[in-house]
Amino acid sequence: MTPGARVQACIELLAQIAAEAQDASAVIDAYFRTRRYAGAGDRRTVTHRVYENLRHRARLDWWIQRTGVALDSTSRTRVLAQMAVYERVSPDELARLFSGTRHCPPTLNNREQELAESLYGRPPMHIDMPDWVRLEYPSWMGPSLRAIFGRRLETELQALSQTAPVDLRVNTLKATREQVQSALTGDGIEVEPTPLSPLGLRLQSRARLGGTHAFKRGLFEVQDEGSQLIALLCGVRPGMTVIDYCAGAGGKTLAMAAALGPSGGKGAEDGAPRGRLIACDVSRYRMDRMAPRLKRAGTDMVRRQVVSARDDSWVKANHEMADRVLADVPCTGTGAWRRNLDAKWRFRPDDLEHLIEMQRLIMVQSASLVAPKGRLVYATCSLLCEENEEQIDWFMAEVPGFRILPLAEVWTETVGGPPPNEGGFLRLSPASTGTDGFFCAVLEKSD
Repeated sequence: MTPGARVQACIELLAQIAAEAQDASAVIDAYFRTRRYAGAGDRRTVTHRVYENLRHRARLDWWIQRTGVALDSTSRTRVLAQMAVYERVSPDELARLFSGTRHCPPTLNNREQELAESLYGRPPMHIDMPDWVRLEYPSWMGPSLRAIFGRRLETELQALSQTAPVDLRVNTLKATREQVQSALTGDGIEVEPTPLSPLGLRLQSRARLGGTHAFKRGLFEVQDEGSQLIALLCGVRPGMTVIDYCAGAGGKTLAMAAALGPSGGKGAEDGAPRGRLIACDVSRYRMDRMAPRLKRAGTDMVRRQVVSARDDSWVKANHEMADRVLADVPCTGTGAWRRNLDAKWRFRPDDLEHLIEMQRLIMVQSASLVAPKGRLVYATCSLLCEENEEQIDWFMAEVPGFRILPLAEVWTETVGGPPPNEGGFLRLSPASTGTDGFFCAVLEKSD
């Protein structure tokens, strides 16, 4: 690809990401699958520029408006602003890249040329930028984020804009952490144990994992350390009946299946009941996609169950059946912004209100599945109190028969050692724990 063609690819990708409301990495993968002529260097350069554009979107939009040039913020003007401000590309060089020749962007019109000239040499940061622009978050989330972080707001938001590490969870059905570390080292991949999860390994640099012997043999899964901790806090043991109510792609399902032990911990010698795990989701597509992962992991006790969003007959028929129910509910995903840079700009206040209603419905339905003395584990990858502490307050007021288990008690029982934060609930964030942002509350049902 020529330099101009790379620029055009960035513009096209940013437009697709905005229009399709899909994860940026999925859009980029699909784009290059149909463009085999693009080399590894092309893909690397284009991908980096796209992610940097998404990472600095608020500042780019601010600068575009600041110039006073009558242009809207579009994928084209944002790339133009990015190259002028962040990459220090001169107006003359931009005119050459926007040449209008084959595969290159159309030539700059007079206003775009004026924009390039106005922005060239400008600093990325400006004293007049409001906090939401400077720290790159939606302005309407400001009060919620300040209520959570207070004086740590800048530290926390800066961490959310950094590149996330790649964490692995060891599949204890097949190997120990030490064995997986040794196997990856043999393939030239350096990893270190994660500081909080006893099952985690963290890559020291980017690496291709799919071709390793350890991956092909199902010795590990790619899973953020924070997500691993949520599964551990469920306290799954052999012989239990466990439900992953919002299973999605199945990361926590696989972790809990490993905790159940081989074949669910049948206990053939002492006659103990075989454990079972039911993975539920409203999407049959997601349920079907889980099958290859289950096979590779070597687990055979997971049953997949498609459920309705409300008034589900299977839920009604299985009242109080489970020892553990994990409700990892749909949320704004604010804790995972460093992995989904585009996601933060897709949500609106109305979307949050809809999510809060959905979360409450899921909590009530999943709570009905919990057996006496069993536990409901509520989790989000959100940082907002509206989706976390406030939801627990609502649940405790509306649904009788549950008590909140203190974090320190549950952590000692399931993970070991002191928890990473004080208080009754687990709160993780990139700045405080080096993980994605997560919230977790463990509730026990009375007998």
